[in-house]
Amino acid sequence: MRLWIGLHLPRLPLEVFSPRWSADTGTAVLEHEVVLAVSDLARRAGVRPGMRRGGALMLAPEIALHERAPAQEAEALHAVALALLRYTPQVTEGEEATLLLDVGASLRLFGGIRQLCALVRESLQALGFTAVLGVAPTARGAWLLARSGAGRSLTIERMERRLQALPVSLLPPARPYLAWLEGIGCLTVGELMRLPRPGLQRRCGRALLDVLDAARGHTAEMFRWIEAPPNFHAKLELFDRIDDADLLLAGARRLLQQLTGWLCAHQFAVERISLLLEHERGRVARPPTAIDILLAEAVWRDDHLVRLLKERLAKLVLEAPVIGLCLEAPQVKPMAPLSDSLFPEPGGSKADRLRLFELLVARLGADNVLQAAPRADHRPEYANGWAPVQDKPANVTAALPPGSLPRPAWLLAKPIPLLVRDHRPFYCSPLRMVSSAERIEAGWWGETQTRDYFIAQGEDNAHYWVYRERLTGTDEDAEPRWYLHGLFG
Repeated sequence: MRLWIGLHLPRLPLEVFSPRWSADTGTAVLEHEVVLAVSDLARRAGVRPGMRRGGALMLAPEIALHERAPAQEAEALHAVALALLRYTPQVTEGEEATLLLDVGASLRLFGGIRQLCALVRESLQALGFTAVLGVAPTARGAWLLARSGAGRSLTIERMERRLQALPVSLLPPARPYLAWLEGIGCLTVGELMRLPRPGLQRRCGRALLDVLDAARGHTAEMFRWIEAPPNFHAKLELFDRIDDADLLLAGARRLLQQLTGWLCAHQFAVERISLLLEHERGRVARPPTAIDILLAEAVWRDDHLVRLLKERLAKLVLEAPVIGLCLEAPQVKPMAPLSDSLFPEPGGSKADRLRLFELLVARLGADNVLQAAPRADHRPEYANGWAPVQDKPANVTAALPPGSLPRPAWLLAKPIPLLVRDHRPFYCSPLRMVSSAERIEAGWWGETQTRDYFIAQGEDNAHYWVYRERLTGTDEDAEPRWYLHGLFG
């Protein structure tokens, strides 16, 4: 089924300066010295669209006035389109701050049109824009429903009934002829459709009939689909000097939304992201603060990246306010297909565990989340190595030599010297050897060590891993030294 979502951004001129996630400090946008759009705070102060600059400043001297920025609006619209590529590869720009999404092939993947529209609204909220959605079987029909806020129409018949009630001024080719149309009593699209086509074409041109035919699905439309760039590099200039981690996270979420759309468009997954926090320029310029996040497993969804970034920003101490953000994805790889196993892995998948490790690293630091990294050395204190969980340890087999004694669950970081009483090692009580000796000799290339290891038992039936240091040279006649090296569970 062919189905389109039309997306209209009615507050785009305002929200490029004051996004939804920012605090409303009173903002108005001017075009040719006339107020075009106002924020809620400015509206409560009495400022209205259509006022002159002087009148707005008289009512609210403290509001911020901005000249309309068409280049920023086009850039923001393209950023929204890039983010929406996560839902469909067929996204195109329409007239008057609109986007059109061909979602017919995506309905089953996202659970139907209602769920898909809800996801699109969530994405727009994260991006910081207000959106009005319209759904129709044709692109022009979806555009008209979005521009008028007329909702969803899933069939041609229902769409035509809704279109007929819309004002004729919504059709761009009809606007030069509105006075003539009003003069003959033609105020709605339905009344326009009932006019004789030859006469309407002679009076208003072919473009008006083409729009009507495209909206009703009588003619095919040509589109120029938006393509994701080969490399990802997204920037966001902030509306003010920001030193609040929550506001920085809101801005970073917009960039992560764009990253997700770019990854889905290329069928990539990201392994490392880099967020640069740009500070003031000029004489007090500082180099950007870099936040690098290395992932244990490549991902293409933004929810996990948001959690990791939130933890990093919460611990970050800013040396200066931030005026801009820049997000890059320097390390990506092809997206891995989903598992088609009939029986899922119990206890969560490998990806779930890796996401947990990444969250712990972001919260506790890389030096506090470790994994076993055995080394090729017979000495227990050297063989038992640990490395950050994000590192890839060397491929070393942790198997013990044949005939080795069981190893304790807890190996002490440093062996503890033991007292010797009546020629027996003493630790809380005299220790009794319950195993034969296992000799370990190593370190001939450095500090030579020769030890005889035993499993010992105390009077409380606790078991210990102890060793007797073998004496050589002039110390052969001395009392052997005993050490505690591990505890059994």
